[in-house]
Amino acid sequence: MLLLAPVDVLNDLLLRFFSDETVKYFIWPLIQIGLVVTLVALWVAYATYLERKISAFIQARLGPMRVGPWGLLQPIADGLKLLTKEDFIPEKADRWIFFFAPYIAVASAFIVFSVIPFGPDWAVIADVNIGLLLVLAVSSVGVLALILAGWSSNSKYALLGGLRSSAQMVSYEVAMGLSLIGALMFARTLSLSGIVGAQGSDSIWYILYQPAGFLMFLISGIAENNRAPFDLPEAESELVAGFHTEYSGMRWSLFFMAEYAAMVVVTAVATTVYLGGWYFPFVYRLEESGYHNLYVLVSVLVFLVKASIILYIYFWLRWTLPRFRYDQLMDIGWKWLIPSALINIVLSAFAVFVLQALNGWRGIQTIEGLDRGMNLTATGKGIMIAFGLAGLFITGVLLARINWRSRDFNLKTQRRNIRLVNVPKGKPARA
Repeated sequence: MLLLAPVDVLNDLLLRFFSDETVKYFIWPLIQIGLVVTLVALWVAYATYLERKISAFIQARLGPMRVGPWGLLQPIADGLKLLTKEDFIPEKADRWIFFFAPYIAVASAFIVFSVIPFGPDWAVIADVNIGLLLVLAVSSVGVLALILAGWSSNSKYALLGGLRSSAQMVSYEVAMGLSLIGALMFARTLSLSGIVGAQGSDSIWYILYQPAGFLMFLISGIAENNRAPFDLPEAESELVAGFHTEYSGMRWSLFFMAEYAAMVVVTAVATTVYLGGWYFPFVYRLEESGYHNLYVLVSVLVFLVKASIILYIYFWLRWTLPRFRYDQLMDIGWKWLIPSALINIVLSAFAVFVLQALNGWRGIQTIEGLDRGMNLTATGKGIMIAFGLAGLFITGVLLARINWRSRDFNLKTQRRNIRLVNVPKGKPARA
């Protein structure tokens, strides 16, 4: 408890010089913002280290080992190297847009952390009642930075990368937004802290109610972050480096930081909406025992562990799956994910209707209350988990039926078939 005492001591010290309103609504938010930005920047820096280590282990290598013990100081060395590298600007580039594009990407990623609930009480900067909507709106601004970077570079490779990223992000943002609606039907709020509170009140994580929604959100998030196997905007074998081909030095590192910060945003939102955020069974007993600050710190640790597991999936997929072709990437977004999200919304709405219809019928109780989300009884939870598992099967069957003739709409196949039909008799057909 001695480690937690400085929080109360600092608060008492600030109250000696400032009013309670100033400390509560101005000074503490500034301290929180500084802590979050610093810790997220460190998390992003060491995410690069972890990815290099994990990729090395997958390939039976050791990874970074030279800078510090086990290479732990490698991210710091990389940062210093990028700070000292030449900052090159192409001769015919639009200098101002070229200059500001990386800062827009970083700002759109970091602003989102103002509403992410890393824990209860002082572990969240701002708890707004439209937090999830704010996350989706602000994070979508990042695509503008990629378009501006690709266009202002005056490079064919960068322009093609910017166009690809814009088409990809617009496509997958639709599926990402729709995939969250099923969980919101149970949370009954757009506040991220409220969503965590609803899962804590119901003593269950929404991934059990919405396994299909979680998978769709995760796939859409990976595509939104331009990560493998959806890394078409940065396809090295085709576009050199895509939208940031002409960037170097510190501005290139800003795009790198923005990408990893966006990954952390997706993992944080997935943790909050589907994995209960900082909620974990029996941790609340620390609060009941009077150890409030310890309860907050343990909750933050729980949140970070959950988010780190999802972040590991990013690294694992990069070195497991090959890159999709561009037509395959678009097919997954428009022909599979968006229809899947719409089917999931319909099934979730039907499940909620069944719960409400069964509640009170022949003595069956499915709903305990609606004060903090939809709190279900054991019977209601069993019904919802069954609906969630059945939803995976039903969605797969329906999509297989919808897309079974999708190859008929392939223009290349149609043209080839037409040429084969129109070939005169006795002449060989050209491929």
